[in-house]
Amino acid sequence: MWTRSTTHPRPSAAAGAQTGGMQDDPHGDLGALLRSWRDRLSPVDVGLAPATVGLAPGSSRRAAGLRREELASLAGLSVDYVVRLEQGRARRPSAQVAAALARALQLSEAERDHLFTVAGLLPPSPGEVPSHVPPGVQRLVARLGEVPLAVFTASWDLLSWSPLWAALLGEPAAPHGRAPGTRPNLIRSLFTGEPLHAGENGIVSRSGSIDRFAASLVADLRRVHGRYPDDRGVNALVAELLAASDAFRQLWVSGAVGEHQSERKVMHNRIVGDVEVDCDVFSVAGSDVRIVAYTAATGSEAAAKLDFLRVSAVAAVR
Repeated sequence: MWTRSTTHPRPSAAAGAQTGGMQDDPHGDLGALLRSWRDRLSPVDVGLAPATVGLAPGSSRRAAGLRREELASLAGLSVDYVVRLEQGRARRPSAQVAAALARALQLSEAERDHLFTVAGLLPPSPGEVPSHVPPGVQRLVARLGEVPLAVFTASWDLLSWSPLWAALLGEPAAPHGRAPGTRPNLIRSLFTGEPLHAGENGIVSRSGSIDRFAASLVADLRRVHGRYPDDRGVNALVAELLAASDAFRQLWVSGAVGEHQSERKVMHNRIVGDVEVDCDVFSVAGSDVRIVAYTAATGSEAAAKLDFLRVSAVAAVR
């Protein structure tokens, strides 16, 4: 359903023709690549208002593509680091940073792999849990402004989200005391209490019990572990939770294998109060990522509350 086959022109050749730098560097010019990819996107493509991040009120926009400040915000990096990458003063980003840039720039898999190569990194292997969000899914997240939705990896790392998702649940929390580029993880949050989102919003109740929800997630993680037995991130997550949580350990040793199912939830938001939503999980064909969407019945009180949060979220960035 979500499969879309597209062919993107490779910007590396054009960038090399303009700068001449790629003819001297067999791996290409990382800075020129980033600038070329940044220039082909508009703020609307990534779900931003035409003038948002880093632009003074009342000032006009001169750049046709994404500004450095916008790319930095989308990738979770400092503006100074993006500047140093584009100017060639930083040439070896970490794999986490490269993956974050690929997602923010909506690169195809071929372009993402080229970015890794130019940065002196090995592209993600087929044996690793994919963290690449296909451009079509990124556009879906950017344009479905009326739905709280987010994209997760197969192992439940949070990759991207819509503005209404953040308005309902809070901005995703930066994992405390972890390596740069570490993403919030739903299963870690459930079993260790490490917050997935900042603030006081959260889930009040579910159609099923919390025990059933936890068992469902652990069974799902075991399925992912079997599919990607050599993935270091999955192995590290399992080892961490086995050491940190008796509840996780009991569920893990049970050996149950399954897939997390949709359910109904009541979310508490500090502005609008309780919001009853249906939670649906969609798989993306050709890419092992999941889309989680919260919806409310048309005309319901919950739908009105979501609409209020959507309008508030749009007003907050203007």
